[in-house]
Amino acid sequence: MKKFNLFKEIIVVPRNDFMNALNANKKFAITHEGKIEFEPFSSMMIAIFEGTIPPPSLLSPNLQRPLTEMLGKDYRIVEDDDRILIKASPAWQNIIGYNRLRALYDDTTADGIDKFADKELEQIGWHATEFNITYREIVEQFENHCDGTIICIEQEEPYQFSGLGFVVDMEQTRKVAYDFCVSSIKEKLANDPDYATLSDDEEEAKNYFFS
Repeated sequence: MKKFNLFKEIIVVPRNDFMNALNANKKFAITHEGKIEFEPFSSMMIAIFEGTIPPPSLLSPNLQRPLTEMLGKDYRIVEDDDRILIKASPAWQNIIGYNRLRALYDDTTADGIDKFADKELEQIGWHATEFNITYREIVEQFENHCDGTIICIEQEEPYQFSGLGFVVDMEQTRKVAYDFCVSSIKEKLANDPDYATLSDDEEEAKNYFFS
């Protein structure tokens, strides 16, 4: 998976596309790739902005608002001829809200990852916890072996990370998760004395992976 770090990335939107979205007077999204989408949005879309931009009030002294004000105070916009350049990291909390329901996993809180949006993956993750395999360990397998995107804010000093994960091929992702858990549980059953005798819940989890 590739990281799209909003601290470092600038989203480039074609000016004509941006203006057409403004003039459409309906809800639209700007994706992390700089594309404009209208509802219904794709289930795989990663948005850095969603909403409408109403026309200025007729009572407003400034009917020609600058583009730099239209998305709101949390976006930094630079106009560059036929392009609109957007720095979106200050809008991170809004971006979480736009994308959380579409993401496979949410790593934006201090509690870390505690569930998967995909039901089959959630079953894998839930059973794996009986053998002390964490969601974070499973996600590391996705991040190392699957195609997808982690939209995040990440900085080195002081270290800070917050992100949402999206994968391209769910079947591949399920297989990567399942195979990792099977391999890990086999190793624990063979070598970890804590699993010499299994509880009922551990036995159920073992049967899930080795049935």
